[in-house]
Amino acid sequence: MELFNTLGDKVETLAPVGAPELRMYCCGPTVYDYGHIGNFRTFLHVDVLRRFLRQQGMTVKYVMNVTDVDDKIIRNAAAAGKKIAEYTAKYEQAFFEDVDALGIERPEQVAKATNCIPDMVGLIEKLAAQDIAYKAEDGSWYFRIARFPEYGKLSRKDFEGIEDGARVDIDEYEKDAARDFALWKACKPGEQSWETALGCGRPGWHIECSAMATKFLGETFDLHCGGEDLMFPHHENEIAQSESATGEAFARHWMHVRFLLVEGRKMSKSEGNFYTLRDLLLKGYRASAIRFLLISVPYRNQMNFTFDSLTESTNAIERLRNFHQRMLKGPWPEELPEGKVVIDNLTLVIHEARAKYTAALANDLNTAEARAAIFDMVRVVNSAADAGTLKMSDVDEVLKVMELFDGVFAVLKDNDAEITRAALKWAEAEGRLGEASPELVANLSLSDAEIDALVAERTQAKKTRNFARADAIRNDLLAKGILIEDSKDGVRWRRK
Repeated sequence: MELFNTLGDKVETLAPVGAPELRMYCCGPTVYDYGHIGNFRTFLHVDVLRRFLRQQGMTVKYVMNVTDVDDKIIRNAAAAGKKIAEYTAKYEQAFFEDVDALGIERPEQVAKATNCIPDMVGLIEKLAAQDIAYKAEDGSWYFRIARFPEYGKLSRKDFEGIEDGARVDIDEYEKDAARDFALWKACKPGEQSWETALGCGRPGWHIECSAMATKFLGETFDLHCGGEDLMFPHHENEIAQSESATGEAFARHWMHVRFLLVEGRKMSKSEGNFYTLRDLLLKGYRASAIRFLLISVPYRNQMNFTFDSLTESTNAIERLRNFHQRMLKGPWPEELPEGKVVIDNLTLVIHEARAKYTAALANDLNTAEARAAIFDMVRVVNSAADAGTLKMSDVDEVLKVMELFDGVFAVLKDNDAEITRAALKWAEAEGRLGEASPELVANLSLSDAEIDALVAERTQAKKTRNFARADAIRNDLLAKGILIEDSKDGVRWRRK
């Protein structure tokens, strides 16, 4: 597989040292609030990559950290009058609930910062032994950037003439800060702290990832992932402190996912265009449509998230699910009826779709081209089915391609209503049910089994020519956002 390597500034072959096992690390959430769609775009593309690598025969060992102590967490926990562990537990749980809702497979290893304090202390001690880490007057420890000549090699920034001893100790770093950064922060009144060989205090942000990545993946590993906002200073600092401590390369390959815009603007609370997954679910959008949209634009391209595109994503998934169900249900003949002429070479179309899908993902994870290959196949196969020129052997091959596609894109399973119900339950507990769309609440007031029963009753009413009752059922369901579709393949229903 070819994947852009930020470190080399070019597309390179992703070649794990211990093939077929690939060891990868991704900077996970800082659990001070609910995750927003920009965060989840990164985790979704990492999920797509991991799923595809497995399809290609690799074993993936994926480690993700959870930052459960930093300046924001301490500040927010204090404002809420809670201990850090109590404050972060809520948001850590919410993060993984959202991960599950979006179909993101969980890592093999989740590493919490507060569980790895001894590893961080040990790493800082190694740096101190080389005089690369030094203790300030207040008891905090800092990394001496001037002692790492390659500083800036990831972000390709020029830091010549860095002044030794000029320090910055906050976690919300200036994006152009090139000053010695905090490894360990001395105790402050009211802050959670640990008694260690370094003194009383807590870890800085950057040391957390270096310690956890090397603890679970070794001093050198294959791939480090994260959002582009972390490239500098966080990832630059990870490299500096890790490689200074070990004398070995830290991560051989770096993957960075680009920001997204919302309706053409940078997402921010002040702009009024800041959305968490839960915000969108309460507006009535489906988790599967959100997943499909966020991964449809390749990871190195800036994405413009719009509500029109989210509606289009919903329709695209509906088309894929309808097609998949059509292929499953059939019935399809073993041989075509006499007189039926195959216009398109379906075997070639299906094989080409599979080849184009695989080639697109192998070429720097081009999800847009991979998706297009599948929709081209869907169009041709649907036309063949409509014309009566589709046979069982073709369908078997089509279903294999759809299984391959869904192994990465993961949108064919329809559990959207279940996910949205969970979001409504959460909103009720949080006193936010008023933010939910009234139509959504009505839509989910009926279970799938109850809808099936009403649809069956409508079908029976039509058979007995009780059209008034049949129309009443249709209209009642429509008012709740449930559409009934009468087709030659039978009666189907779906939620808007």
